[in-house]
Amino acid sequence: MAAPDLLWECVKNSSSFIRKNKNVPTMTAEPGNLTSLNSFKYSGLAGKQVLGLDSKKVGKKESIVLTTRSKRKGRQQRPGTVLVTTGIKKGAKKGPAQLKKIIAETYNRPELLEMALAKYAKIKRSFKKKVALQSVRSKK
Repeated sequence: MAAPDLLWECVKNSSSFIRKNKNVPTMTAEPGNLTSLNSFKYSGLAGKQVLGLDSKKVGKKESIVLTTRSKRKGRQQRPGTVLVTTGIKKGAKKGPAQLKKIIAETYNRPELLEMALAKYAKIKRSFKKKVALQSVRSKK
């Protein structure tokens, strides 16, 4: 595997995931990027320790998925299998506990735990649906 610094120099300005807009920092849509900022610290393409938290929707079912880099040597050489996704529970106590356990046991960047918990809360809040006013009015 190439050095992370070299990979970052290759992809920082020419990645297909980059999203540029005026008056906004350069963002990225790459898998494994926790904050969606185009920086080496959070990069899912160039970093050795990858941590991403996203929502996934299949049909009507919505779930929260944690993305990390595989520790197995054989997967490191294959781009299609280097990233591993893990489902995170949506319970109020079980979800954050599972996230803390995974980051503490398998991930050696604990400073990202608070960001991951904040993003988990935002994703979970986004799953809540607003009650339609028509159904409230029709009951009257």
